[in-house]
Amino acid sequence: MTSIALRSPRTASVDALRSEHTSLVTQVTGVAGFALLTALLAQFEIKLYLWEVPITLQTVAVYSSGLFLGWRNGLLAMLLYLVLGLFLPFYAGGASGVAHLVGASGGYLFGFAAAAFMIGLVSKKWNSFSGSALAVLAGSLALFACGITWLHFAADHATWWQSIESGWLRFVAWDVTKILLAASIYSGFRRLTA
Repeated sequence: MTSIALRSPRTASVDALRSEHTSLVTQVTGVAGFALLTALLAQFEIKLYLWEVPITLQTVAVYSSGLFLGWRNGLLAMLLYLVLGLFLPFYAGGASGVAHLVGASGGYLFGFAAAAFMIGLVSKKWNSFSGSALAVLAGSLALFACGITWLHFAADHATWWQSIESGWLRFVAWDVTKILLAASIYSGFRRLTA
């Protein structure tokens, strides 16, 4: 029964990153670190030319930011990433600027902030592996809701089904893998620092 418990009773030192009482220097370092990690993992992309949106590893960093930093600093890390990407080649494939931010991937980029917020909020109570995976799933749903909605209008799709199919269904297997990876990384760090 403990393997499916949503809350782990033990505390871990990595949980201090989420605390409001953590030093400002630690919080700023965490926010900047996850923004830069997101930028780094955005460069590992698979571009399938029939799809408007590339597959990248950056969502692992997005999901992890909510788990490690909590809702507030996870949100701030993703907002910092978005701002830095306006000036530096931080978006997928080394892209930058307003044009990329408002393109077909724009909803997903804005969805990063929503995902980190949602994951941080849900994982405040649910910190076991199962709880973390469910928190990331909630964040993933927020991310894809933003992405699909934006994609529908940006790509001028004829139907919502076309947007759902090309903006979510094609990514489900990849995203489930990333959800499990982020939850595993976080749970591993909690075990190591308990």
